[in-house]
Amino acid sequence: MNSTTEIASSFIEGAPPGELADIVADIKALTVDGPNILPSLGPAFERYNETQLATVKLPGGNQEVIISQYNKLGPNQYYDVESQVSFAFDHASQKVSAVQPHRFDSRNADLIKSIIKSLSVHAREHYPSCSYGAYPAENDTAVAILLVANRYSPNNYWNGRFRTVYIVPISSASSAITGNIHVDVHYYEDGNVALSTTKPISVSVSSLSADTILSRIAAAERDYQEELTRAFSRLAEDAFKGLRRQLPITRQKVEWEKVGGYRLGQDIASGKGR
Repeated sequence: MNSTTEIASSFIEGAPPGELADIVADIKALTVDGPNILPSLGPAFERYNETQLATVKLPGGNQEVIISQYNKLGPNQYYDVESQVSFAFDHASQKVSAVQPHRFDSRNADLIKSIIKSLSVHAREHYPSCSYGAYPAENDTAVAILLVANRYSPNNYWNGRFRTVYIVPISSASSAITGNIHVDVHYYEDGNVALSTTKPISVSVSSLSADTILSRIAAAERDYQEELTRAFSRLAEDAFKGLRRQLPITRQKVEWEKVGGYRLGQDIASGKGR
């Protein structure tokens, strides 16, 4: 891999949520090879899509499905449990082709289908727009549970992604769910503010029923969201205040107790667009 490809690959893998196409356009414009560099970036596109849990809508489908290492059949080939299809996926263009019937094989098939059913209830209750899936993992000795929720608002200069990966071992009646919650937000109006955080999760479950597993996952996600809310409050009260001069160019002191009324503070604290 030459230095240009290596640098371009790092840009691809570090693309903020919803901004991969912008990064690709910049790479084409800034490199000597232009569009001809894209074939050499195939591994970077694949790593980005699988790590970020890229989503794609299948022809005729309503629910977007996830691209990950857990539902990968082979090079550029993936499957979906709910719709029982496999498909080819172009990592550079993020386009789907060659959709065909596919029935996954797992000794834990009944549990996986039950988890997906409970996961859909959890998703509708807590995430207005998201994709989810459950797949055999670790040579069919565990189940991988994935969820990703994207929120893009480029007209308001921000994009965000919430994604989770949990692994549930099926080795005994009492197991521990392990995994990570990832949150990535990019705010770029009149500046460049990025949040990228990962929360390791490890919680025990008394039984391997779908309802019990999802109940423990929901509790872990709720605890982390409350933790983030407290962190944002501290950020508004301490860090933002330290970054600003005491008297800004308006010659008026910032009323820090009302920081939620300022646009950046409001957007970060509430996660809402204007």
